[in-house]
Amino acid sequence: MIEQAVTETIKSTTAYYHTFGCKLNFAETSSIAARLASLGIQRVPDGGQPGVIVINSCSVTEEADKKCRQTIRSLHRRYPDAFIAVTGCYAQLKPDEVRALPGVAIVAGADSKMKLPDMIVDYIASRNTIADVSEWGDIRAFRPSCSRGDRTRYFLKVQDGCDYWCTYCTIPAARGRSRSGTIDEIVAQAAQAAAEGGKEIVITGVNIGDFGKGRDDRFIDLVRALDRVEGIERYRISSIEPNLLTDEVIDFVAGSRAFMPHFHIPLQSGSDAVLKLMRRRYDTALFASKIERIRREIPHAFIGVDLIAGARGETDDEFRRSHDFIESLDITRLHVFPYSERPGTKALEIGHVVSQAEKHRRVAEMMDLSLRKWTAFAEKNVGTARPVLFEHPRGEGLPMAGFTDNYLKVTVDNALPEMDNRLGTVKILSADPATESLKGILL
Repeated sequence: MIEQAVTETIKSTTAYYHTFGCKLNFAETSSIAARLASLGIQRVPDGGQPGVIVINSCSVTEEADKKCRQTIRSLHRRYPDAFIAVTGCYAQLKPDEVRALPGVAIVAGADSKMKLPDMIVDYIASRNTIADVSEWGDIRAFRPSCSRGDRTRYFLKVQDGCDYWCTYCTIPAARGRSRSGTIDEIVAQAAQAAAEGGKEIVITGVNIGDFGKGRDDRFIDLVRALDRVEGIERYRISSIEPNLLTDEVIDFVAGSRAFMPHFHIPLQSGSDAVLKLMRRRYDTALFASKIERIRREIPHAFIGVDLIAGARGETDDEFRRSHDFIESLDITRLHVFPYSERPGTKALEIGHVVSQAEKHRRVAEMMDLSLRKWTAFAEKNVGTARPVLFEHPRGEGLPMAGFTDNYLKVTVDNALPEMDNRLGTVKILSADPATESLKGILL
């Protein structure tokens, strides 16, 4: 009778999910939700009261930590009868701080993230709080994940962890050592996504170019194998380090059946002096050579670039060098973040601290440069016809929209809802820099 009562409680429990941070986190949250659904715990319906709140946290900046804390407190006030399970980088790096937050019953570190569904079931049965957080050096397991949640595109986790230890970054401590799945198991997951009707997959990980480390296979071998999976019409490579973005990969994408003309490459600074302080594994010459090769082989490719503004050691002169270097690059868009102090990082030993006001000024200047880059790239596409994968509208009464092969968002008034998750050829009519989107007509 006790077991039956627990089973009934589990099946009557619903879950609310909140994910912070990277595409990898979203992929993992979707896998957690799918596993909980298989155990009988469904997503809470709109307007419902969840029994459990699952938070997949981020800790890339101090602001990310703050947002996690605020969200946990807010959700506890909103749903006081629900217990809260927290996983992700914030949970791994500051488990005691997370445990002390109101409503938190479960804290799952990086190595136990994908065991979270079973931990939730255990808590429902026992009501004993659970904390399972390993030391970073003991985080070794790779748990595959391929899910789409409520999105059209799938997110396929191929790698986890990082061995780089850049001076400003806590990710190696939060995610553990670099490790990856096998090509066979990842190809099998892509094939399953195709069987479910998936058309597009985003390849995710912490340092995906490091795929296969410790084995004989390489990232290019994975890319070639995935390109042969029938049914998947689009792959996108998420953030990949410039020193690991080989000419072999660029050239393969240029002639690929399914890999899209879209790259996301972290630069972090356009100053060689600051890159050295950051302990990045490339210089501006190598970065520029990668951009030049992409443009030579794939002229219409979207190239997104990550940048940190106001890092320690970034003097006014070094910022100006960074700005001028980036302005010289033929890229599409910048993702700009103000530098955030992280406890325990080597960056704290670097002199010349940039004020908060100056950080935000530099962010604004770089974002202005980004908008000019995006506008120039988008206007080159006006008048062309490009393939678009349509997605269901995010709100009632909104027109159908989707992304071109080279990752430009397009709204299309004459596309019908039946086009959801289908490809169509769209003529680009105009570009709107204010929304960084295009208008088009379905041909």
